[in-house]
Amino acid sequence: MIKNAFSAGIIGFALAAPVWAQDAATFESKSMTPETALQAALAARAACRESGYQVSVAVVDRAGLVQVLLRDRYAGAHTVGYATDKAWTAASFRTATEELREFTEPGRPEAGIRHVARVATVGGGLPISAAGTLFGGIGVSGAPGGQADARCAQAGIDAVEADLAF
Repeated sequence: MIKNAFSAGIIGFALAAPVWAQDAATFESKSMTPETALQAALAARAACRESGYQVSVAVVDRAGLVQVLLRDRYAGAHTVGYATDKAWTAASFRTATEELREFTEPGRPEAGIRHVARVATVGGGLPISAAGTLFGGIGVSGAPGGQADARCAQAGIDAVEADLAF
């Protein structure tokens, strides 16, 4: 009797499962084209150049895979990896890397995130999203400070946001 009551409970739970649990076995998602990623990277680099900064810009897709990587002619060698890690972090955590820095300060419960490989907890990485969809991330490295990097990254997003929203 108990076994049948348990089985009936499981069946009742399955029938009352949320809609997302009853979805099909596959799903569709939107992705940025390489051309759109390149447009974002070029706009970010242009914004930094206008301010006199030589930077690297990385744009990753929603899975964190690099779509575009630009290094300006005098950007330091370290900026290539750091821009990529900032973009990966922004896409992976779906948040600006500056916000993640604050959220993972030493002594906070989330501080351990800083020890995950590739996580960059400095400003300059932003998620790329539009119309409620995450498309990826953009990371900039080489400007004097994370806030300057983030301003350039935002210029890259601004250049493509309208195209992504439609």
